Amino acid sequence: MPKAKQSKRRKKFDYNKNRKKLKKKTLKKYNPRIENDQIRNAWDRNKSMVRNLREMGLAFDPNKSLPIKNPRLIGKDPVTKAPVGVVTKPYVLNQLVEEASVPEKDSKTLSSDLIEYVQYMIREHKDNYKEMARDEKNYYQDTPKQIKRKINEYKRCHPDHFNTFMSSLTDAQPMEQ
Repeated sequence: MPKAKQSKRRKKFDYNKNRKKLKKKTLKKYNPRIENDQIRNAWDRNKSMVRNLREMGLAFDPNKSLPIKNPRLIGKDPVTKAPVGVVTKPYVLNQLVEEASVPEKDSKTLSSDLIEYVQYMIREHKDNYKEMARDEKNYYQDTPKQIKRKINEYKRCHPDHFNTFMSSLTDAQPMEQ
């Protein structure tokens, strides 16, 4: 009985191809994805990374851009000054500075369970943390300091929410008496 024909043949190494050259060619064509819009729009694919950054007023090597003032720290070599290049795209640097100067909004939020827990503790025990620690709803057996930390975190993350909650407590208090 004859053998079945092999569908896959063993791959043979091609000695005529220079793999090192091929790899260098593909790396030249490869350009990394630049996340920043300003830098991406000003980037020139035909220029090197160092030249692109220098034209934008940015530094490729921080060691060369900020020379060390104390020569004993680097050894016997004299301190070389930073290479001064012509900045042809100053708008990129201006946009980056403008973007960095905008204050970032604090986006930390707390879970609804933690907010309910803190509100319950404040409603029941006001500011007595020792009583809060002994409360039956203190499922996680938090210490008085841990409860105080959670309340302060709630105040910090949701100041307007906390103020409305406290004002609702003071409004509701005279009705109960």
